[in-house]
Amino acid sequence: MDAKRKNAKRSRPHEDQATQMEGQDLKSVIESARGHDTDALGEIYRRYVRRVFGLCRYMLDSRESAEDATSEVFLKLQRSIDSYDGSIPFPRWLLRVAGNQCIDVLRRRRRERQVVVEVEDEAAVIEATSPEPSALSNVIRMAERDQVQAAIARLPENHRLPLVLRYYSELSYDEIGQQLGLQRNHVAALIFRAKQELRRKLAHGSK
Repeated sequence: MDAKRKNAKRSRPHEDQATQMEGQDLKSVIESARGHDTDALGEIYRRYVRRVFGLCRYMLDSRESAEDATSEVFLKLQRSIDSYDGSIPFPRWLLRVAGNQCIDVLRRRRRERQVVVEVEDEAAVIEATSPEPSALSNVIRMAERDQVQAAIARLPENHRLPLVLRYYSELSYDEIGQQLGLQRNHVAALIFRAKQELRRKLAHGSK
């Protein structure tokens, strides 16, 4: 009984610290994490693991691959958090890290083969260059989340990746082009076609 009490006393400082970390604002948590504070890193994991996993699950083809990529993102975070300069919101920065990790996974699978598209319809490119995500957001709001996830998972990879990077990671067309090694107009065409295909799949029950 005494041993149990001693063990309980030993565990309390760590538990108390973790509880205090939960109440801290994000800026303070990030500053602590820069100093390799394990509780701060754990708090970042707790706050954002579901969003990171969600992005990885959209971009990769299996739950297992998404789980592996998510773990790798948070392992890398311990080394890369010093590079966060506060110029963009931290969640957006973290999702960029996750997006890069997923792209690395896909590149390794395909032996560095780039995602390429032929731009066939200039009118489609012109229409697709609008940076506003509202049209797709309206589609997603009208459909069940599971339906949307299933439909996105069925998109061809060269459509799925830019679509997820645009509307989940909120990257610009230029940023997506840099990550995928594509010209801006190619990215625009891919996203336009992906939205068309996504609407079609949602209208037909993701078939």
